[in-house]
Amino acid sequence: MRRPPSSATAVIVLTLLAAALALTGQPPARAVQSARPAWATSGQGLTVRSAERVDRRLVRLVVSTRALSQPVRVNVLLPRGYAGSGRRYPVLHLLHGTSGGADDWVRNGEVRRATARRDVIVVMPDGGYDSNGGGWWTDWVDQHTSLGAARWETFHVRQLVPWVDAHLRTVPRRGARAIAGLSQGGFGSFSYAARHPDLFVSAASFSGAPDIARAPAARTLGATIVGGIMTGLNHVQPNAPFGDPVSDAVVWRGHNPASLVTNLRHTDLRLWTGDGTNGPYDDPASDPSFATPDPIETMTHRSTLYFTEAATTDHVAYRLTDYGPGRHRWPYWARDLRQYLPSLTRVFAEHRGRPAVVGYRSIDRRYAQWGWSVRVDRTEVQRFSGLSRAGRGGFTFSGSRAATVRTARLYVPRRAYAVRVGSGRVRHLRADARGRLTVGVPARTGPVRVTVRR
Repeated sequence: MRRPPSSATAVIVLTLLAAALALTGQPPARAVQSARPAWATSGQGLTVRSAERVDRRLVRLVVSTRALSQPVRVNVLLPRGYAGSGRRYPVLHLLHGTSGGADDWVRNGEVRRATARRDVIVVMPDGGYDSNGGGWWTDWVDQHTSLGAARWETFHVRQLVPWVDAHLRTVPRRGARAIAGLSQGGFGSFSYAARHPDLFVSAASFSGAPDIARAPAARTLGATIVGGIMTGLNHVQPNAPFGDPVSDAVVWRGHNPASLVTNLRHTDLRLWTGDGTNGPYDDPASDPSFATPDPIETMTHRSTLYFTEAATTDHVAYRLTDYGPGRHRWPYWARDLRQYLPSLTRVFAEHRGRPAVVGYRSIDRRYAQWGWSVRVDRTEVQRFSGLSRAGRGGFTFSGSRAATVRTARLYVPRRAYAVRVGSGRVRHLRADARGRLTVGVPARTGPVRVTVRR
């Protein structure tokens, strides 16, 4: 049974609805009909239903996947000269906000102008159905709502990212792949980067919500915002994406960027936020609502600062642009994107590879990052475990259940290595044909250090 929103939630929902109408009110640009691009073919779990070349740079796609109940749009903005260059390019995955869609950055965000002299492919996917409240960039806990299948993370990360690399001339490496987003998309960009740190070298949040579950006030804020969007805009039960904020708190933390901030230690992190008061793009005489501070920007400002506090506590580097006066509006996000692109170009030019020593936390029973994979022997569907100080000399596993850890390709194939688990006896394990060791870690109450020597 659908639960009616509280009065506080109703205010938030009405504000979001008004913002959505303001943000998406521009008519679409007139399309120029031309031949379907040769590269716009199905694969990687995606079926390309249509492909429209708007002009030499912009291609609009409609794709379907078993991960989602409805076809969705993906816009691809190519760099100038892409057709005749033969070059490979880095990729920026650019996400929209609540009640938005794949066209938003083209219509309202000036992405064309911002990238006119940038050698980068920009991929802009839908993150919700028919411009509803959005899917919160996650595989929903509840797959049986009136909206049907909603596995947004599966679509975006496990299907779209490899599809782009397989069908376009990209540089298919982490050092040439970034993600950014506004508002709800700012949460999505940081959540995807935190859950898949070996995929994205840089992440940017423009007026985003990168903490909805770590700071006590963020938990209340997150439950209110997510629940309000679900009931007021998507017309489904409030806990569909992440489950109940109390009984399923581990699911919320397992997708919350601030709770996973240590996973972002090797990611270039950039955040922009305003305080919700009138700024240089806001004329109080033009809109009666400008008479009071913007409640959405005020909330995302708080969420952004909660994230930076978490990052500071865990010694994770970031760059914050807290520009003060500014509302939750497109002129600021367009400016944020313009300011982000020069630093992103520099990061791409560094060709960053995999760090020698890595770490990763997850709530999943099985996960793989940085070439390492973990299988935890437990009955709980979601529970935190993780690796730290993982490199050629060994790793530390944290988790209360036994686990099997397969290392990255760090060793000489078929060679035997001396492996000690905790204070146990030394065992000799042989690397497989790809130079990986498979180590069993018994159940312990605390972290277990595993050392590897020749």
